Amino acid sequence: MNKKFNKTEVLTISSAHFAHDIFSSFLAPLLPLIIEKLGLSLSLVAFLDIIRRLPALFNPLLGLMAERTNVKYFVILTPAITAISMSLLGVAPSYFVLILLLGIAGVSSALFHIPSPTMIKQSSGNETGRGMSYFMVGGELARTLGPILITSAVSWWGLEGSYKLMPIGIISSILLYIKFRNFSTHIKAKKIEKGDVKTILKKHKNLFYFLGSFMLFNSALKSSLSLYLPVYLVNNGNSLWYAGIALSILQFSGVVGVFFSGKFSDKRGRDKILLYSSLGSIIFMALFLYTHHIIILAILGVFIFAPAPVLMALVQDTNSPMPTFMHSIYMGINFGLSSISVLLIGFLGDRVGLNETFIICNILGLGTLISVLFLLKERK
Repeated sequence: MNKKFNKTEVLTISSAHFAHDIFSSFLAPLLPLIIEKLGLSLSLVAFLDIIRRLPALFNPLLGLMAERTNVKYFVILTPAITAISMSLLGVAPSYFVLILLLGIAGVSSALFHIPSPTMIKQSSGNETGRGMSYFMVGGELARTLGPILITSAVSWWGLEGSYKLMPIGIISSILLYIKFRNFSTHIKAKKIEKGDVKTILKKHKNLFYFLGSFMLFNSALKSSLSLYLPVYLVNNGNSLWYAGIALSILQFSGVVGVFFSGKFSDKRGRDKILLYSSLGSIIFMALFLYTHHIIILAILGVFIFAPAPVLMALVQDTNSPMPTFMHSIYMGINFGLSSISVLLIGFLGDRVGLNETFIICNILGLGTLISVLFLLKERK
């Protein structure tokens, strides 16, 4: 494998991440309007996000399929599919149609996110953390601009005019095809031998235990802000524009976090960066809930999103002969546990209010520190 960092290839894949995720970020900014239009409870809202994440349950199967397929076509097609389904959310006349559209977007998202990090790994040489940072910057930058894009569209055309953004995603896929048509993914189709899957699961079970525990507690913090921040701010007397800008600020600071965390983890260790990010997330979440200050929210975003490229690098550090399958398991754990968190947050929000629920999520975030201590013990 090429040991040098291929910046051109990494940036190409990262741009595809941006093209896809800018549309998948539409749900949270639209929620206050969708709740008002259809009269939804927070529990029903939580179920919408779970539907979007549900295809993650099939990630290992999709990962095995990707091991035998030219994965670049997943990366090319999915931005258009996601753009079409997410741009139609404002037009949806019923809760059932919302479920259908988000289900399609969920399948598309899974097909994109399973193979693309493996492509990053192949293009990053010995600097996997750096490559994952570039990749995550594409995603976080998309989630920064996505709320501004959809909020602007609603301001110009109304909620039901959001479909007019659809051509942007279709054009993105066309451009990606032009860019990727001669792009070598370095991933050769292979025959999966009987027992390969079982062997990999047994060999790396402790890593999966750590990933599960860390992401369970981290998602309590991350999911509460990523999905419910606009609703939280609107409920506290702020405008939809302010809520959308606040979400964009949170996501933009996440760009800073993911850009540096992966590179620093290459030099200073994955476990140390995870420890620092966990401490920062807990402290600044508490400060934000107390002050509601936008600068505190920006600092919080740096810490709360920083673990993502580090965790992905940990998975790729295993140097498994089935890297796409390994990443599919990581994605399955991530989205599965995030779905549980979203559902519980919505349930608690209906029962005790979002303000109190956010405080509970901050307390649960302490579990990330216990998980990192477990990782430190295992690595020693």
